[in-house]
Amino acid sequence: MTRVVQVSGKKDLKRFIDFPHDLYRHDNNYVPELYIAQRDLLSPSHPFFEHSSIQLFLAYDGDKVTGRIAAIFNRNHNAFVGKNDGFFGFFDSIDDVVTASLLMQSAIDWVKGQGADHLIIGPVNHSTNEICGTLIENFNEPPVAMMPYNAPYYDRLLKSTGLQKRTDLRAYMVDRSTVEAKSLRVLDILKERLERNSGIVIRQINVKDFKNETVKIHDLYNKAWDKNLGFVPMTKKEFDYVAKDLKLILDPRFCLLAEQNGQLVGFALGIPDINQVQIKIKRGRLLPTGIFKLLFGRKNINTLRVLMLGVLESHRKLGIEVCLYGGIIKNAIPNSPIIRAECSWMLDENFLMNNAIEKLNGHLYKRYRLYEKML
Repeated sequence: MTRVVQVSGKKDLKRFIDFPHDLYRHDNNYVPELYIAQRDLLSPSHPFFEHSSIQLFLAYDGDKVTGRIAAIFNRNHNAFVGKNDGFFGFFDSIDDVVTASLLMQSAIDWVKGQGADHLIIGPVNHSTNEICGTLIENFNEPPVAMMPYNAPYYDRLLKSTGLQKRTDLRAYMVDRSTVEAKSLRVLDILKERLERNSGIVIRQINVKDFKNETVKIHDLYNKAWDKNLGFVPMTKKEFDYVAKDLKLILDPRFCLLAEQNGQLVGFALGIPDINQVQIKIKRGRLLPTGIFKLLFGRKNINTLRVLMLGVLESHRKLGIEVCLYGGIIKNAIPNSPIIRAECSWMLDENFLMNNAIEKLNGHLYKRYRLYEKML
């Protein structure tokens, strides 16, 4: 008989983190998250817990774990949108309606106990600033860095719990071989026009001034995404936490800033697809051999993920988006093993960004879904 229990203690946390490894042990496209990174993300010392709360749950059939879920009450989000929503994340389950329903009901009961009375939304880990969404199209290849992966039955399973589609998230792939030389020439013309007519300059991030650069990017990040569905501004500590990790794999060629009169008006960030290495690290453990795979495997990475792009609302429709996306892709062409770039994720209704990628011959190749349910 299936039962759901709250996670408490280190042993339970280990079971929670490790469950997907067992669930997908025969799936060649599954990429294990690094254990130490997941543990830190769920640790009370993470800056998210300075303003919000999470409760983890495990489903059992006898002594065997059959599912997991995190119930999330994001107070910053609720203050930002003026509603008391709850969230769920870290959802994984065997293909069993009873297990999924019991997990979801446990999450709903917990967020309602925290004061949520509007919607439960997810999956997000912990918010849309982290990994979010459920894969619903293209299960034939591994996910890229910081994107989710799940079995095809998840969409059906989540709908069986009473959840409905909230929105879909798009992932585009741009192959180096299909980026037309004409598109890159037009890109240069557009950059020159932006500088001449509007004084907007596209440049690489200055890693020697990383601290000050990230202060400006943090401010723009919170402004540029303020209308995006489900977005919640990041606190300084949260942004610094992410920036510290990203700095370890940052290549300035793939982090471009758009400035006007010294003021940041747009930026884009691409990172190497570290998942191409992580997929070989058994159960996400860096020891004893995983760390060497991580260190020495990076030189063979051939895919980039463009994971952040933002332009101030006042500066949209000027062509900055195309210059940032295109600039990263152009920088990847010479003297680089990078042969393709995933641009993700974009909201279905973000026509401006989607059009910018399609102009570079990007093709929509994966789709993810966020769900909601009235409380």
